[in-house]
Amino acid sequence: MGKIYNALEKADKNKRMNRELVVDPVRPLPINESIQETDCLAGNQRIDEKIKIPDNISRDIMTVLEPNSVTSEQFRLLKNNILFPEKGEPPRTIMITSASPNEGKSFVSANLAASIAQSIDEYVLLMDCDLRDPSIQSMFGYTDKNIKGLSDYLSDDIPLSQTLLKTSINKLTLLPAGRIPKNPSELLSSEQMRRMLHEVKLRYSDRYIIIDTPPPYITSETSALARYVDGIILVVRHGKTRVKEVQDIVDIYGRENILGVVTNFSKKTVGYGYGYHKYGYGYNYGK
Repeated sequence: MGKIYNALEKADKNKRMNRELVVDPVRPLPINESIQETDCLAGNQRIDEKIKIPDNISRDIMTVLEPNSVTSEQFRLLKNNILFPEKGEPPRTIMITSASPNEGKSFVSANLAASIAQSIDEYVLLMDCDLRDPSIQSMFGYTDKNIKGLSDYLSDDIPLSQTLLKTSINKLTLLPAGRIPKNPSELLSSEQMRRMLHEVKLRYSDRYIIIDTPPPYITSETSALARYVDGIILVVRHGKTRVKEVQDIVDIYGRENILGVVTNFSKKTVGYGYGYHKYGYGYNYGK
């Protein structure tokens, strides 16, 4: 799937030595415009020598708006630890959650997805599974509250291709949450949800699936999703999240399933590592 991009990257290597990402210069699709699944998931976008930063993208997407910042560099470190683990194969389906609201899980989900999509051969499907309080789609410029998404796919049996959205970031596809349902726990713990994740993972071998989920202390669906993914990243807020909360989550999901802990809102330098360690950066935005 990445052969075309490999060829283009090789031919244009010198021109793009310092380029952090390729942003699609094509006109953004209107809200709810039908998108072919094969085109979306293949990152089928035109490459142009001019980079145009989209006007409607949230300033929270630091890896796009400020690719040379310290924050962006921390996401590259996090990405590299995921793509190149010391042992075994890299995880393809990654759930990102936090112990409590407002600790930055959606911020981390969006920026990690954008950072992985910058790689030459990797494609990303970013899924908003916070069906109670979604925010991912608005970060990428989609503000229509009636836009179809994951909840509509699970409850109304509409084709997945009708819910996928192109983003302005090359090779990054978005599956929004959709309308807020009355039964989010039942939908996300359903057999259809499990099959969808399994199918997308098997069908696209170069696809990384980043899943933004609500805090497990507040909702039950996060625990259901944890059984379907390859690994979990826990976001904690410096100075707010209690150690006991982190320990409880690790005990629930199992230390072996925790890929790492991201420290958000950090105002001091922390160490970097892989496994159950902290990736730190100082930034004061993000849900």
